[in-house]
Amino acid sequence: MTSDHLRQLEQRTIYILREAYSRVKPLGMLWSIGKDSNALLWMARKAFFGNVPFPVIQLDTDMELPEVYAFRDRIVPEWNLRLQVEHCPPEAEMDQTLPPATRAAARKTEGLKNLIRRQGYRGILLGIRRDEQSTRAKERVFSPRGIDGAWDFRDQPPEFWDQYKTDVPDGAHLRIHPLLHWTELDIWLYTRQEGIPIVPLYLARDGKRYRSLGEKNITFPIDSNASSIDEIIAELETTRMPERAGRAMDHEAEDSFERLRTTGYM
Repeated sequence: MTSDHLRQLEQRTIYILREAYSRVKPLGMLWSIGKDSNALLWMARKAFFGNVPFPVIQLDTDMELPEVYAFRDRIVPEWNLRLQVEHCPPEAEMDQTLPPATRAAARKTEGLKNLIRRQGYRGILLGIRRDEQSTRAKERVFSPRGIDGAWDFRDQPPEFWDQYKTDVPDGAHLRIHPLLHWTELDIWLYTRQEGIPIVPLYLARDGKRYRSLGEKNITFPIDSNASSIDEIIAELETTRMPERAGRAMDHEAEDSFERLRTTGYM
């Protein structure tokens, strides 16, 4: 049952990836180097017979954890990826009315906007899921963004029978979400099944582990003794702790995440 469920999830994701590649150009994929984007990258390799045919983009604030950079530098040559590193603007250039951690997170939003303006991407693939955060539950698979990168959750196109709208005005772009239908537990079950490599920070050490990876100044480990993928899966089947419990901005103003998403956050 689990294997069949994962096969169906994988098939839908591969279908979305191929649709995006055939209908939206130029196309790039954001790679946070976390569990979700690693699983998405794995399926992109499957979808295109071992060769990812579009750039893989890291939005770099120079604040990633050292283990994340080490993982990136190992995987890029192993998987023959076309890595593009986009250095994000400093925090001093962000909206100063945002709370501190939210302001730090906004750097990646501006980095992505700069990249799109400079290189003219019409489509950006991302590894987000609907179950991760309530605002993301409102997303579409092919989600149009305005010329300024803004997202209007009240004006999203219908997506019936896997038919996707891919036309956008000049200067605008699509955010494409091939993992929306997955859950956190699905990702870990698939990671175990496929043997997908992960950043070791997800595994507990001294009673702590990262459940979600972000910059070191705004992301913190949670209490956990799950030191293997099997133990993570067992933990997820019982825990009531939210996935983003270690993300500092989720504990600031109530509307912080929504403000970021409206202005173009991933």
